[in-house]
Amino acid sequence: MSAAAVGGASSCIGAAAASCSSAGSSYVAAGGEVGIAGRLPSRVLEHVFSYLDLYDLMRCSLVCWHWNNCLADENSEVWRSLCARSLSEEALRSDILCNLTTYKGKLKSYLHALSSHDCSRNVYVKKNGFTLHRNPIAQSTDGARGKIGFSEGRHAWEIWWEGPLGTVAVIGIATKRAAMQCQGYVALLGSDDQSWGWNLVDNNLLHNGEVNGNFPQCNNAPKYQCNGVRPQIGERIRVILDMDNKTLAFERGFEFLGVAFRGLPKACLFPAVSAVYGNTEVTMVYLGKPLDG
Repeated sequence: MSAAAVGGASSCIGAAAASCSSAGSSYVAAGGEVGIAGRLPSRVLEHVFSYLDLYDLMRCSLVCWHWNNCLADENSEVWRSLCARSLSEEALRSDILCNLTTYKGKLKSYLHALSSHDCSRNVYVKKNGFTLHRNPIAQSTDGARGKIGFSEGRHAWEIWWEGPLGTVAVIGIATKRAAMQCQGYVALLGSDDQSWGWNLVDNNLLHNGEVNGNFPQCNNAPKYQCNGVRPQIGERIRVILDMDNKTLAFERGFEFLGVAFRGLPKACLFPAVSAVYGNTEVTMVYLGKPLDG
């Protein structure tokens, strides 16, 4: 569809929404079939919605119950079309998003991915939109934050390294004030009071420049590195941030490793990683609400 046609679709949607609003607030509250919006068949709405961007779809979902229900199917043509326009073919065809079963879930993960604008100058996000690549820069530790931070609710995402960890490899969370680059090879996440990290090399927890103990504290703790090389390339670690209870926890596979940090501040916290090994790659995939509720 041409740009003019898409603009026309948006105009038609706007007119229908206005008609719905003019019918009175009782339409929205009761979900009554009043006005143009309430009479449009779901199949027609879905076809028109499939040409809109995310911002317009968010607005459409608030117009009335009928439109909201039409957008509730996360595997509909609406979300498939937006996914195809927003995500790269590489991301959709690879196994990066294999744990996300809906098109809306895949799109949400892309919107929460590591940011190419909020990271060290020595790293970049690859064309797939999810994988961070660190350039081989000597005596530098480099990190990146996710595009979206969280101040409430429960959230889970997966992190995995495609290559060696090097001498320091940290995953965790950070505020917007935390540094994403420093000189030398250090545990950048957890080096100040604005970040919290788990160093996968030494298996310890870091915050405010101090080691907060070993992690995980369990029998047969998993070994993430052997002679400088990760034994299982692509092993996924799940990060669980609970902003309601102010905790950060980790899982490996489907094994819950425990709560790593408690008493997190009431602030906007972002997923974050930091790395030192040249040409190593780190992928982050946002999963949404943890499966346990």
